[in-house]
Amino acid sequence: MRPILLGIASAFFFAFTFVLNKAMEMNGGSWVWSASLRYFFMVPFLLILVLVRGNLKPILVELRKNTGKWVLWSSVGFGVFYSFICFASAYGPGWLVAGTWQLTIISGTLLAPLFMEKINTKGGEAIMVRKKIPFKSLSFSLLIIFGIAFMQLEFAMKLSFGTAMLCLLPILVASFAYPLGNRKMMEIANGRFDVFQRVLGMTIASLPFWIILSIYGFLTAGPPSSSQVYQSGIVALFSGVIATILFFAATDAAKDNMQTLGAVEATQSFEVLFALIGEMVFLSVGLPSAMSLVGIAIVILGMVLHSIFSRNIKKLKLAQTA
Repeated sequence: MRPILLGIASAFFFAFTFVLNKAMEMNGGSWVWSASLRYFFMVPFLLILVLVRGNLKPILVELRKNTGKWVLWSSVGFGVFYSFICFASAYGPGWLVAGTWQLTIISGTLLAPLFMEKINTKGGEAIMVRKKIPFKSLSFSLLIIFGIAFMQLEFAMKLSFGTAMLCLLPILVASFAYPLGNRKMMEIANGRFDVFQRVLGMTIASLPFWIILSIYGFLTAGPPSSSQVYQSGIVALFSGVIATILFFAATDAAKDNMQTLGAVEATQSFEVLFALIGEMVFLSVGLPSAMSLVGIAIVILGMVLHSIFSRNIKKLKLAQTA
């Protein structure tokens, strides 16, 4: 029960991203500052965390040795991902962005052929082969797409198709950028760093991206307001630090039980509900239509079934190789 509660708690703090991004947009803040300020604030938070754990020097040495690779894939996994999410928040409500963001489950699966995995042959020799798309686990993902289509269709009917696309397409790009950048970085790190070191390394390596974006923001929108700076700091602490720690604590506690691990991953579907409740409470956003509520329910159901089915498949594979 504890891992699941930790997973729900992490979803609660992750949801602050969508609610506060929308709040900043409603108050006239530029999406550019909403994106870049979060990562500027994350650097000191993560530096203190890694320093206290006594793991700072190895990641700094790694960044100096492999600067190019870290900057490239961190800019994709953090820069492209979060800037596009913030851009989408300027055109759609937080609950819609949070719900549509669940596309990353499918996008990450479709990226499988870009990566290699080690398998053992019948002769006991370990070889590297290209991963295959697990089409069986994608069957439940169709529910997620169906639910997102419900939400986006209702949104387009209220405003316009063009506005809906300005919300949908950036999230679609972000849904591929996040798993691509993170998996490439995991390949480069090759298990030499813990998650906090890797997140700190990627945050530092993505700073050139954020500096360039900030210059663009200053020239086009001027400096950020004090309230936007404050709210961005909250997003950095709640979503970038607390939520990440809680989620990895949950997955670590459940790593020896595939069913529990699947349940922990499924708890991230609560982000949609928490974002919806947060907007209704803090931003006075009305309850979505029945059509959108059905879409939200379908997305959550698809996420839960996808997580459970994926974990059962992994459990079966482990049993076959034992």
